[in-house]
Amino acid sequence: MTAAGQNTDFVAGLHAGCKSMGLPELSALAEGNLLTYFSELKKWNRKMNLIARKASELEILEKHFLDSLSLIPFLEKEGTHLLDIGTGAGFPGLVCKAALPQLKLTLVEPRLKRVSFLRHIVRTLQCTDVSVLDCRAEDEEILPTEGGFTHVSSRAVSDMRQFLDMSRRFMVPGVQVICMKGPKWNEELQDWQQKTQDKAIRLLRHEEYNLPHSAGTRHLLFFEHTV
Repeated sequence: MTAAGQNTDFVAGLHAGCKSMGLPELSALAEGNLLTYFSELKKWNRKMNLIARKASELEILEKHFLDSLSLIPFLEKEGTHLLDIGTGAGFPGLVCKAALPQLKLTLVEPRLKRVSFLRHIVRTLQCTDVSVLDCRAEDEEILPTEGGFTHVSSRAVSDMRQFLDMSRRFMVPGVQVICMKGPKWNEELQDWQQKTQDKAIRLLRHEEYNLPHSAGTRHLLFFEHTV
């Protein structure tokens, strides 16, 4: 397939996928940003392991781009500042930024090769209001608790209880922590509810959606700190 054909397929896949998932229609600018991101991701992935080497273009589109875009409806409000912990190659945070230029974003990633890729994408897309921090979530000196965040997300931390514990210091009233989960979400939620000692954190809402090609069911769980 020619490069032009690949570009057409990716943009068409974005459009169809967003429609299938009930997501807002992307602007031409957003589609162009995401296409550039996709192309650079494939190029860099030949030199370093950003994502699975054997992943097909359709799998990359669905698993990394469309799945990340599931957060878009919850990040559109003016003044939103997303903290994405362990973002890897920028999922979900930088994908959401590419689609929502007004989003303020802080990316946390300890692996320096991935940090180099993230900074390259930020420069290439000419993103503003993006901070890329080469540290871990526990690093108070580089990542202060009072960072002005409105939302916290992570796809890297697989265990819900671990992620909520890690995010606890950012959970001042008004901040929402978003857990992106697969089919075992309810088991993890029950485990957290049984073992947590922090009764000030509550589940605010639960959203369910299906990925358009694999038909995999995904879940978004929103937590907040009660006053």
